[in-house]
Amino acid sequence: MENRIYLKKFLSEDDFQYFYKLVSNEKVMALDSGRPFTLEEAKNYFRYLLKNNERHEDFGNFKVFESAENMFIGLGALVLNDDFTEAEIEYSLLPEYWAKGYGSEIVEKLLKKTEVIESIEQITATIDPNNMASKKILIKNGFVSQEIFKIDDGSLAETFSKKIVQPRKLCSME
Repeated sequence: MENRIYLKKFLSEDDFQYFYKLVSNEKVMALDSGRPFTLEEAKNYFRYLLKNNERHEDFGNFKVFESAENMFIGLGALVLNDDFTEAEIEYSLLPEYWAKGYGSEIVEKLLKKTEVIESIEQITATIDPNNMASKKILIKNGFVSQEIFKIDDGSLAETFSKKIVQPRKLCSME
């Protein structure tokens, strides 16, 4: 696939405008939390997001831009657990960019980033089980459905995972 998109890490309060454009969108958030974030919720979560982005240079939450027009189109995230054995992948696009292959490109770029840490054994993603587009993207990229469960508000979520087999380093015996 061509490089129609690029990722830039959320780094400062200046980036809040992009984050809020996404999380305040009713259509986008219907597939995520079921409703848009309030301004206060968005600010609180964004502070958490920025703090999390300090943990690792190559991982965290990223703005996604369409390359040709340099337009913000969504978010991609790759969040490591504490012992760096598992990463959770997330992605979200503004509605005008749905069904155009951008979701697959985001996932591919995020998966490529996992190659820099050999300790990663598994990558997970949690989606709305009714989001057929996300299911298709994850399955296309080697993820397998693991579990459907109820979340706090009573709605359902589905977890997908992908096992990572890191190449073994050969050592010579001298």
